[in-house]
Amino acid sequence: MNLMNVDYSTQIPNNVGLTDDARVLKALETWHPGYIDWWKDAGPEGFNESLVYLRTAVSVDPKGWAKFDYVKMPDYRWGVLLAPAEENRKVPFGQAYGEPAWQEVPGEHRAMLRRLIVIQGDTEPASVEQQRFLGKTAPSLYDLRNLFQVNVEEGRHLWAMVYLLQKYFGRDGREEADDLLRRRSGSADAPRMLGAFNEETPDWLSFFMFTFFTDRDGKMQLESLAQSGFDPLSRTCRFMLTEEAHHMFVGETGIGRTIQRTCEAMKAAGIEDPNEIAKIRALGVIDLPTIQKKLNLHYSLSLDLFGSEVSTNAANAFNAGIKGRFQETKIADDHRLTGDIYPVLKLVDGVIRRVDEPALTALNMRLRDDYTVDCGKGVERWNKIIEKTGVKFKLELPHVAFHRQIGEFKTVKASPTGELLDDAAWNKRKDEWLPSKADGDFIAELMKPVSEPGKFADWISPPKVGIDNKPGDFEYVKIAE
Repeated sequence: MNLMNVDYSTQIPNNVGLTDDARVLKALETWHPGYIDWWKDAGPEGFNESLVYLRTAVSVDPKGWAKFDYVKMPDYRWGVLLAPAEENRKVPFGQAYGEPAWQEVPGEHRAMLRRLIVIQGDTEPASVEQQRFLGKTAPSLYDLRNLFQVNVEEGRHLWAMVYLLQKYFGRDGREEADDLLRRRSGSADAPRMLGAFNEETPDWLSFFMFTFFTDRDGKMQLESLAQSGFDPLSRTCRFMLTEEAHHMFVGETGIGRTIQRTCEAMKAAGIEDPNEIAKIRALGVIDLPTIQKKLNLHYSLSLDLFGSEVSTNAANAFNAGIKGRFQETKIADDHRLTGDIYPVLKLVDGVIRRVDEPALTALNMRLRDDYTVDCGKGVERWNKIIEKTGVKFKLELPHVAFHRQIGEFKTVKASPTGELLDDAAWNKRKDEWLPSKADGDFIAELMKPVSEPGKFADWISPPKVGIDNKPGDFEYVKIAE
């Protein structure tokens, strides 16, 4: 079989030769009904009968890997897709640096690999669960379709991780695969594994922030796992990154369009000061200071996903050749890090300072720094939108000590500029920096669904171009009555 193309002859589309792997095919077919039950129980509420204009992967060739067509979401062809194998690929880092990449799980790394795959797998259905009710308040059919595209692809990413568990981890893998369908975002009894994936996504601005910030963390984690010496994991993550790019596009352009509409409404009303919040809100748009508060919240939640700045787990995974650094092969060093150092922000005698740590244990910090640089580029593009309209306001990423639950700064209170505060000062001012209940209530009031083709809610601008080059009034979702 040509591994570039996808075999649709089995119930599970794939390019991994499932027809020749009866054991794994049977395990996945046994898992499939539970997955569909999960989708109907925890996936998008109220749209299972609607026809959605979705892209489906038909190849893993970057030049033309997807086709677009109308499909009901429960009938979407979720598949198992790996990027093409690189001939003679070597382990690109760690103690096994330069050795042939592994096609099977090395026994000594089995538990560590399984845990990384399960954690990655757990985030995928979690975000679908978090976004379950958003379809009911979509600002347009264009945005509704983008939400559903993100949802079905997160579902496919779950399939990707479940395939690895079923094929390479035996009974343990099957049990873990079942548990991925058992947990639920925000559940008191069986929550998802990472904190940010148990938060609510109550409105569309939250969704856009999530897809910009939290899916970007996903990109960084997938990039690190795509370096893995375990070749099936590397190939799986490389193809997932192709799809992840669209999710971040949805977030960045969604926030950009929200900003654009706010600035245009301010200009039309002759409002110069972005802090005249009551006047701006009276126009039916989201004021820029509230967008900054949402940014503060989602960026800080996403920083926590990187774990502690100094981590022996990260060092062990690197040494083992399992999880590398962002764009590992482009880094000019020995890829073993035996004597290297890396600066880490720490709280030392009540002051935030940079402290040199062994680069091996500071891998989370390095990945998070790469993430911050990546986020900063998007924030700059939003600021250019504001600048072009002539409004005087600048969005900024808050200090990494701000609003943290994990790592060096979990025990302190800090302002967005990094000023350390006592509890009283924090409690007095936190509503200036994080969305308050009143902010949430205001945004919720704006969330009225718009389902006429080519029409958009008043709080957001139309996109510059349509999906698949479709015209502005294209019916992206045919909503079932």
